[in-house]
Amino acid sequence: MTLRVTIWNEYRHERRRPDVGGIYPDGIHGCLAERLAAADLTIRTATLDEPEHGLTEEALADTDVLLWWGHTAHREVEDAVVDRVAARVLGGMGLIALHSAHYSKVFKKLMGTSCSLLYRDIGEKERLWVTAPSHPIAAGLGAYFELEREEMYGEFFDVPRPDEVVFTSWFAGGEVFRSGCCYARGQGRIFYFRPGHELYPTYRDANVLRVIANAIRWAAPVRREAPRYYKAVPPLERVPDRE
Repeated sequence: MTLRVTIWNEYRHERRRPDVGGIYPDGIHGCLAERLAAADLTIRTATLDEPEHGLTEEALADTDVLLWWGHTAHREVEDAVVDRVAARVLGGMGLIALHSAHYSKVFKKLMGTSCSLLYRDIGEKERLWVTAPSHPIAAGLGAYFELEREEMYGEFFDVPRPDEVVFTSWFAGGEVFRSGCCYARGQGRIFYFRPGHELYPTYRDANVLRVIANAIRWAAPVRREAPRYYKAVPPLERVPDRE
């Protein structure tokens, strides 16, 4: 089965900062689209400054899994689009929130918490330990992998308790962080994956790309009959008459 993937990105840093544009000349979304290309994936991209942020009703209806990268312009995302995306997730579309997307309106709406954390950007080493080795998102990885330079995120991470924590990060400065968190919301699956600060070529790392590719396939919708919410239904068994 071919999965329809939409990669959404603010696309602000890459156009405004030469240091970021030098790492991602086609944008983070362009880099991911190129490097995630596979026979079983149909990939399109969308950015903040497109009409309706590129996330129209039609575009979302044609999306099985949505990747979201945001950082400085969370407030500029229209609430109507946030509601539209959240409704699609509840209806079965997968969502992969990357790096600073923990502060995106849509992720916070689906989590129901502040999603706040500690942070520090001095380009330190990050070691991501695989803490759920049997999980499909960890397929093909060793016990851990490392990124030589990344922004630090530290606990406490104010999110609901994950259904499973696939990765736990350790940073050279001493902090730890739940870096790969799985959730179910309605009929949809959500995966939060921490690495991806724009100043480092994280989305060119083979292990990071493997995780995201695995997560796309894990988060794909499961075809099932929609649940019968808020409807009067007849009993399945005969109920004795009552006076």
